[in-house]
Amino acid sequence: MPEISSDDIERVELLEIVSSTKTGLKMLSKEQLERLYKLVNDKDYRKDAGAEKSKKELLEKINNRIYDLGEGRVIL
Repeated sequence: MPEISSDDIERVELLEIVSSTKTGLKMLSKEQLERLYKLVNDKDYRKDAGAEKSKKELLEKINNRIYDLGEGRVIL
């Protein structure tokens, strides 16, 4: 069984926040969103086509939210 790294733990914790409510992405700070983007982007899901598709969709949502925060848009 592979070792669970601290990055894996952090990624799962942030994903739990995002998936816990409909507005989960809006609960994270810009720094947390950037960290989540990096952690998800670095994770290899190529063996599972469904997971790879979900990864791309999530990365797009995270990127949009980071852009909104960077532009100073307050979207609740």
